[in-house]
Amino acid sequence: MPEIKLPKIPDRKPVKLVVEILPDLAQALEDYADVYGAAYGQREKPGDLVPYMLWSFLESDRAFMRSRSKP
Repeated sequence: MPEIKLPKIPDRKPVKLVVEILPDLAQALEDYADVYGAAYGQREKPGDLVPYMLWSFLESDRAFMRSRSKP
């Protein structure tokens, strides 16, 4: 097999995660989706925004990212 620069693409199949949230958080997510829609001209469903919000949170946690990169 020839060696190429691009590594094998990882599994991109989404993993379904079901969570229950309190009504206050559900409302806050709806409100955030409204603000997002005002900022970008297209409202997204809160459920579509949550994975990106979680990813952004995890990437901003320096201690977590450091611990994750250690062998």
